[in-house]
Amino acid sequence: MTRLSLPDITLCAVASVNVAATAEALRLCLEQADFGSALLLTDRPPAGVEPGIEVRRIDRLPSAEAYSHFMLKQLAPHIATSHCLVVQWDGFIIDPRQWRPDFLEFDYIGAPWPQFDDGHEVGNGGFSLRSRRLLELCRDPAFEVRHPEDIAICRLNRDLVEARKLRIADAVLAQQFAYERTPAGNSFGFHGIFNLIPVLGPEKFWSLYRSLDDRTSAAADWRLLVRQMGGSKAALGRQMRIALDAAITKSGR
Repeated sequence: MTRLSLPDITLCAVASVNVAATAEALRLCLEQADFGSALLLTDRPPAGVEPGIEVRRIDRLPSAEAYSHFMLKQLAPHIATSHCLVVQWDGFIIDPRQWRPDFLEFDYIGAPWPQFDDGHEVGNGGFSLRSRRLLELCRDPAFEVRHPEDIAICRLNRDLVEARKLRIADAVLAQQFAYERTPAGNSFGFHGIFNLIPVLGPEKFWSLYRSLDDRTSAAADWRLLVRQMGGSKAALGRQMRIALDAAITKSGR
């Protein structure tokens, strides 16, 4: 199979937590495709980063809100290509054969959000393709900054995005690009801790989970994690049960 070549795309990730796992997500993408460049923007450069990944130091991002602000207002100067592929530690490329050149005709693509049914159901930012034109628009004073940043782009500022003639993909194309809370299909990539188990398998997932320094997403989505592990906590290994119990306690469920 011919290796996927994406010279017009910068592979990038921004992280102050779970940095080693984020670097691993970048590495997994680089195993499957060549990019114009690959960037890890962090205040905590991890050891043993893949040689093809450039690490750039940024100020610490102390919260999810700070991450959103960075993505909206500070990412653009780091991107020299026409597009960037944003990944997080729990989302990466899974099938390079599903890449479509017409993805690059759009300014934003992310997995569909099934909780919305108003025609603005695209898309999730954790694994997303963004044009540099969109990144520059986010820095415009007319753009209203909110957290989470993907909602700010695709819903809150949707009228502004479309008024500037930028294109957000439709839900059908977005599902071909990635899945998150919709059923897994033949997609280029994915996002979500609860999707990692079928992608990696339980043992690799658990190894990754133990490396995390921030497990708040497990607390938020523990029911989906349990479902992926076999339907009940009784089906989990002892270590995973302890970890999920801790997440449940922390979340107050």
